[in-house]
Amino acid sequence: MNVRRFTARSSREALQLVRQALGDDAVVLSTKPCADGVEVLAMAPESMAQIERMAAPAPAAARLPAPKPAKAPAAEIQQDVEQLSMSTLSFQDYVRERMLRRRQAAMQAEAPAVEPRTEPAMSPLQAKLSARMSAPAATEPTPAAPIPVPTRPEPPTLREESRASAAIHVPSLADAASDGARSRRDQQDMMNELRSMKGLIEERFGALAFMEKLQRQPGQARLTQKLLDCGFSPALIRKLAESLTPEIADESAWAAGVLERNLMTGESEPALEDQGGVYALVGSTGVGKTTTTAKLAAAFATRYGAANLGLVTLDAYRVGAHEQLRTYGRILGVPVHTAHDRASLEDLLELLAAKKMVLIDTAGMAQRDSRTRELLDMLSHRSIQKLLVVNAAAQGETIEDVLISYRASLCRGVILSKMDEAVKLGPALDALIRHKLKVVGVANGQRVPEDWHRLSAHALVHRALRPTAGTAYRMDANDMNLIFAAPQVRGPANTPLHA
Repeated sequence: MNVRRFTARSSREALQLVRQALGDDAVVLSTKPCADGVEVLAMAPESMAQIERMAAPAPAAARLPAPKPAKAPAAEIQQDVEQLSMSTLSFQDYVRERMLRRRQAAMQAEAPAVEPRTEPAMSPLQAKLSARMSAPAATEPTPAAPIPVPTRPEPPTLREESRASAAIHVPSLADAASDGARSRRDQQDMMNELRSMKGLIEERFGALAFMEKLQRQPGQARLTQKLLDCGFSPALIRKLAESLTPEIADESAWAAGVLERNLMTGESEPALEDQGGVYALVGSTGVGKTTTTAKLAAAFATRYGAANLGLVTLDAYRVGAHEQLRTYGRILGVPVHTAHDRASLEDLLELLAAKKMVLIDTAGMAQRDSRTRELLDMLSHRSIQKLLVVNAAAQGETIEDVLISYRASLCRGVILSKMDEAVKLGPALDALIRHKLKVVGVANGQRVPEDWHRLSAHALVHRALRPTAGTAYRMDANDMNLIFAAPQVRGPANTPLHA
């Protein structure tokens, strides 16, 4: 058997060399790339015929035992293997497949429960070689005397055999459940990412659409810039700008009317000093609760007398806090009582039940203080009405946090203090409109009781829309893109307006 190697730049040139050297009936064994181009292994058709003759089964007479010692079947097979040349690719494939089948049979004997693997189909040459190697063992009779058989060397371990010898893992129900849970988690994570991406895209496109709309409608652009300068939140401005139509000539007057209709005040109701009742003034530190309590007490005592008024203080935290309210009480001729806990407060309410108005001054606590909840629980008596005192000069975000922490929705109303210190009233009115809270009174100074007022919605909105002097905080037309490119605020900020 003569196997020749041909090298050329391409497969076509290599095959031409094969035909020129071995003829048109040459047998191509392999084709693979090499450094020079393509390498082809081929042999003449006579060599293939020789292999087929060698692979054909021998006559029955030839397999009968001879008088003299003959070669054993294994030795004859070994001689055939040597003649077939171990370097040929076809015989290497045959050896590999045979070893795999032997290993598969051993594994089936060790683990009969495992279903055997389907053997790959053999080529015609492999089938002939297999028949040649298995026929003598099946047909030759047992000799009378034992013939020594040479030991066949153990074949080398192949990669395919190593993989086949690995332990076969049969999936269990626990593995299937774990895979299913992992797949569901992956799907859920993917869905969450898609939802987050969708929300981000919607917010960005909404901001771009809003800015494009402002460019098309100058009235909305002017109104937006004016409200931003006055301190209103972008969430409220979006609602107003979306409701503004091109037919409206004076957008500022229209916006003022909308804000007035949505701002609730107590101007249509009797004043607190005329209604009477038990009121507890709550709020953050330094917003003016004690001074506001003194103003209410003075306004009531002027109309109905000091005998019908009761004053209680819960401020046991600050040094000298009692003395401030007691000073006002001595001026009005009203004694001031102190309650340290809920039980003493309930006793004082029973003692003052005959009074027309009872005012309770509380300690100032930051909205994020853990004692704020304790104070609100202490004032949860059914006869107590809470009035939330809000600093009108505070930032919009701070006012928002105070309204949420002090449960403004459960209060009777809101008192705006320090109106004289507020440069912009827009943030306070913006928060009250979005949370739908009522303004029952305002305080714009330290004088008692002169600086206590009840303002209408028209007066408050007019005060909020009043132009301010040019400062570094004034909004420029180009700066609005930075405001409305931010994500929209959720929750109370999306409260619809009644245009």
